[in-house]
Amino acid sequence: MRKNLPQEQLERLNELKINQEKSVKEWVDYWIDYSSFDTWQFWINVGFIIIPLIVLYITIDKKRVFLLGFFGFNIHVWMVYTDAIGTRFNFFEYPYKAIPILPMHVGIDTSLVPVLFILLYQWILNNKKNFYLYNFGLILFLSFIFKPILGAHHLFHLKNGANYLHIFLLYVFVVLFSKLITNVFLHLNSKAALSETD
Repeated sequence: MRKNLPQEQLERLNELKINQEKSVKEWVDYWIDYSSFDTWQFWINVGFIIIPLIVLYITIDKKRVFLLGFFGFNIHVWMVYTDAIGTRFNFFEYPYKAIPILPMHVGIDTSLVPVLFILLYQWILNNKKNFYLYNFGLILFLSFIFKPILGAHHLFHLKNGANYLHIFLLYVFVVLFSKLITNVFLHLNSKAALSETD
């Protein structure tokens, strides 16, 4: 298939692939020098991945596991995309990674944050509280307290004019969009259940 590409396009594609391979190797070298097993930052990042998942496994409401898991997986997916975009365009960076070959940071926004929103959603459902009000509170905490603490310890850096208000808006978008998708699927599920009873 590649033989049919114009020569100029093929050369550009090859150049991009070479640069990509070089970048991955440089990230691995950087990780070995500054972010591997012998650093406290590595173990913090591993903790951000594993501990929330263990807590979730123990505490998740098994009767609502699919609803909560679907909502949390939505948050996870959109956080992966936004992290990948933000880091590729250099709006923020994570100087320490648990897994150096991945383009985005795995841990804070891909494990800890989705688990926090899942557990909050579970608490909201169990206590019949306002979804938007309590999620707004968690988003405020993550954006203006938690992320600045990470920044102070050089686990997260803002770049190129990005600020914590942008992080706040990003979280708002991710949570609202995840809730919208969850609501659409709940609606489709209830319609299917009604049609089965007819």
